[in-house]
Amino acid sequence: MNAQTEYLMIDGAVGKLQCAIDLPDPDTQGAPRGLALVAHPHPLYGGTMDNKVAQTLARTFTGLGYAAVRMNFRGVGQSEGSYDAGIGETDDMELLLNAMRLRFPDLPLALAGFSFGTFVQSRLQLRLQEQNRPADRLVLIGAAAGKWDMPAIPANTILIHGELDDTIPLSAVLDWLRPQEIPVTVIPGADHFFHRRLHHIKQLVTSLWD
Repeated sequence: MNAQTEYLMIDGAVGKLQCAIDLPDPDTQGAPRGLALVAHPHPLYGGTMDNKVAQTLARTFTGLGYAAVRMNFRGVGQSEGSYDAGIGETDDMELLLNAMRLRFPDLPLALAGFSFGTFVQSRLQLRLQEQNRPADRLVLIGAAAGKWDMPAIPANTILIHGELDDTIPLSAVLDWLRPQEIPVTVIPGADHFFHRRLHHIKQLVTSLWD
């Protein structure tokens, strides 16, 4: 993604997984102050770690001083294995977290995802809560409510959705969030892929970050 991007392979549940680490500028920001894992959209519909929303999230987190880590889900790019409906992908994301904890052991953790990636990250957060090591914050862009069985999420989750999303209608997201009483930020005129509105994602996440 930039000169600071490092590419590597890790051991997933069913084979090697292709990953990318983006680091904050050491000259102006110093050492990373947090770790963010970014999950891309649906593997069967062209989703990769180079998706523009995933890249925008990575840039946003490096701007916040975080080490941002993206991974191609199984069967995508150089990652081995095949699509597993979010189940195996969650296992792989946990293995990525464990691998990154060896390198960034004590940093605050954020889980971020776009579309299908929100299903994976919200499932991972539920698993981490059960293990008493939850992420400090979730960032869900185009949350996959109605498409997937999205679990309950923490109250401090940052949610951003496009007003004109015809892949995941805003109404489905509101139905999911209503009983949880969690707000969502709606970008007027934005479609599912936030064409010409990616800058809003960066601005909103940055302004809402504590």
